[in-house]
Amino acid sequence: MNTSHDELNAVARRMVAKAKGILAIDESFPSIKKRFDSIGVESTEETRRAYRELLITTPGAGDYVSGMILFDETLRQSTARGEKFVDALNRQGILPGIKVDTGSKPLAGFPGEEVTEGLDGLRARLTEYKNIGAKFCKWRAVINIGPGIPTPGGINANAHALARYAALCQEQGLVPIVEPEVMMEGDHTIDRCYDVTVEVLRRVFAALSDQRVLIEGTILKTSMVIPGKKCPRQADVQQVADMTVRCLLNTVPAALPGIVFLSGGQSAQVATEHLNAMNAGGKTHPWPLSFSYGRALQDPALKTWKGQAANVAAAQKALFHRERMNSLACAGQYRVDLEKQAA
Repeated sequence: MNTSHDELNAVARRMVAKAKGILAIDESFPSIKKRFDSIGVESTEETRRAYRELLITTPGAGDYVSGMILFDETLRQSTARGEKFVDALNRQGILPGIKVDTGSKPLAGFPGEEVTEGLDGLRARLTEYKNIGAKFCKWRAVINIGPGIPTPGGINANAHALARYAALCQEQGLVPIVEPEVMMEGDHTIDRCYDVTVEVLRRVFAALSDQRVLIEGTILKTSMVIPGKKCPRQADVQQVADMTVRCLLNTVPAALPGIVFLSGGQSAQVATEHLNAMNAGGKTHPWPLSFSYGRALQDPALKTWKGQAANVAAAQKALFHRERMNSLACAGQYRVDLEKQAA
């Protein structure tokens, strides 16, 4: 390994440091508007800045959070006191990251399937993000399950885009988070989700190899193996944990520094319970299993904040509690009765 390989590996390992995970605060303008609508707050540049300052400056977050994924606007913003968000994160020992895809669009010729866009001009954007202070990036691919989908063509289109993005990130000295999300929408069984997730991950790692992406300098962000929301037979916590781990053991190279899970619409507590079950009982895996949650970390804080400056401290307390619970889940030491401490 040359120095750049060593540096990529060092950052990747920091991202999955023991009992630490990643907070995703990279919602696009339409997504953050939906979140703000739910609490009756208008989405403006200032309300977004104020809310994300709350998330970024939560006291003690550096004990449980290794990195935060920001949106383009957020990476350029500062606290009310004038400290750049990037500097505020670095001061707490939290790595600044950035979402670089431009969203998923319908895949031409493949009804019901999507492909993520954003490769055009990406090299120049990555150079700028690196100069601003980003240490890692994220690109999300959307895999829908339905009658006849996903197809090999749809999976391959997304795997190729993820691999091209990852190669460009590493060229700039940035660690790529590769995020293929198998969606929870639909009535598919947990077995169908397992089969699709196995196929997706196999094709993603094959594409990464084809594009000469350094696995030791890459992080996988993946969905859990879980039945569709409309499936009449839902799985218990242990079944989700067992099938998810089995899926990963069958598809993910041991050289990968770590795996972080997305919450994908799970409630805050259930996402924590699933992660804990994977790590409970002193289980060891080839890679750390950690979290990179958005809603499952943010929701309690968002609902507490309600756009009011007077609620910032209480909202930060709610966020810190969720960060701590998920840190415990990384070590398999979470217990449901600990939730009462948030009250």
